[in-house]
Amino acid sequence: MNRHQASADPRIPPRDACVLRYTLERIAEEQPDRIYCVLEGGETWTYRQTLEKTRARAAQLAAVGVSQGDHVLLWLPNGAEALLGLLAVNYLGAVLVPINTEYRGPLLEHVIDNSDARVLLAHGSLLERLQDVNTATLDTLLCCQGEAPADVAGLPITRLEDVTGAATATEPARPIQPWDTMCVLYTSGTTGPSKGVLMSYLHLYTNAGPETWHFVTGEDRFLINMPIFHIGGLGLMFNMLVRGGSIALWNAFRTDTFWTFVRETECTAAFLLGVMATFLLKAPAAKDDRNHPLRLIFAVPLTDGAIQFHDRFDVDVYTIFNMTEISTPILSPPNPTKQGTCGKAREGVELRLVDEHDCEVPAGETGELIIRADRPWAMNHGYYKNPQATARAWRNGWFHTGDAFRQDAEGNYFFVDRIKDAIRRRGENISSFEVEAGLVAHEDVREAAAIAVPSELGEDEVMAVIAPVEGREPDLPLLVDFLAERMPHYMVPRYFRVVDELPKTPTAKVQKVRLREDGVTAQTWDREAEGIRLKRSDLN
Repeated sequence: MNRHQASADPRIPPRDACVLRYTLERIAEEQPDRIYCVLEGGETWTYRQTLEKTRARAAQLAAVGVSQGDHVLLWLPNGAEALLGLLAVNYLGAVLVPINTEYRGPLLEHVIDNSDARVLLAHGSLLERLQDVNTATLDTLLCCQGEAPADVAGLPITRLEDVTGAATATEPARPIQPWDTMCVLYTSGTTGPSKGVLMSYLHLYTNAGPETWHFVTGEDRFLINMPIFHIGGLGLMFNMLVRGGSIALWNAFRTDTFWTFVRETECTAAFLLGVMATFLLKAPAAKDDRNHPLRLIFAVPLTDGAIQFHDRFDVDVYTIFNMTEISTPILSPPNPTKQGTCGKAREGVELRLVDEHDCEVPAGETGELIIRADRPWAMNHGYYKNPQATARAWRNGWFHTGDAFRQDAEGNYFFVDRIKDAIRRRGENISSFEVEAGLVAHEDVREAAAIAVPSELGEDEVMAVIAPVEGREPDLPLLVDFLAERMPHYMVPRYFRVVDELPKTPTAKVQKVRLREDGVTAQTWDREAEGIRLKRSDLN
């Protein structure tokens, strides 16, 4: 058996095809001068340079005690440092745990506590947020970008540039296997705190690898505009590496400079989540709309403007259904014409639409999508330190997506709605539980419900229905300020409605269906109409 062949099972690729450390070493030897990464500003890294930088950073992490199997928190915006952090952590065989750069307060505290991490790599401007949270098992804070104080929350902060590593990175104690955990990605729940999805190398490889997204090749350069803490960012950085392809790393999507960046970095593929494609399509037409290297995009979800996008920009449009826990079970052919489709099931997965008892629904009716794959480790292997959630999601041997679908006679799948109370705004999944927890933390709010209402841009807007403490009258602009200090900007509700009492069932559960039916009423306060708009943190 080849030293890189982890298993005789033909469904398991060799380690140097799907495990980051060995794949990077192999490709850097086979094509050392080929470009892997283009950064904002034009800097490029060849595969040889990427391997050298990765080994140097890994040696620094090893010097502060990081070893195989350790969980390492990464709290950085997209850029060279975030990419190096990803590569170096996994090069050691350690487990990457990226944190959303918008997290603060209870959300941040939960991830830190749940992660069991001892080491945190962070942007200096984020570290002050640790002052007001329990830092749990953290003992080493490494600032690898921006300015930072000398210490925070009783912990000294070390600049990574001051850490001297060994000449070479530590060898793992044992070979890193395809089924080893590569990362833990936190995804918002709807009935409790965010859950840490356990993802193996095989899971990430299958998610968007050459066998699944077979129309993306090693000749492509993929635009990475999704953050590293999102499967659309981290997953694509890894999956272009396993192809021997390249990426162009962008800090964040911006409509006005999208095409300029694509042209300057010679991108041939892009992933446009939520309203990104809509924003580009609604921009004024230009004479050079077709003058670019882009050959394909993924538009998720597929909007009515997909064909318009193809015609205007001369780009093939694909769509998929995916989530952090799974591995692209549904994808479309180029330029699908069926309105609202997600595509058809790919090879290697079984899909069922079921009722609440896991019984098949009749053909054409709506049911929850449940999934299993024929490759071991091709999907998540649970939620970290949350056996109850793992058991619920994997009951009866199938992963339950929590999403309602229907299927037509031709095998096309159509997303219908989220079964739970998750809200999706600007490409972000939002936990209504966490929004409500933030609302009721205010002294004037007795109880609250967060619901989705339609957005004029597609997807959802967040609406808060609140009942005040008796004798109090919430000042809504001040409530917005309060929330903005405690949660990411995209979670702060746009709409607010104040009621005396939330409608409830006989068992005291809030009847959100009634609130959704009411929607935005004449008595609803719209903060954006009042000129209150929130933006993401600007990290450089």
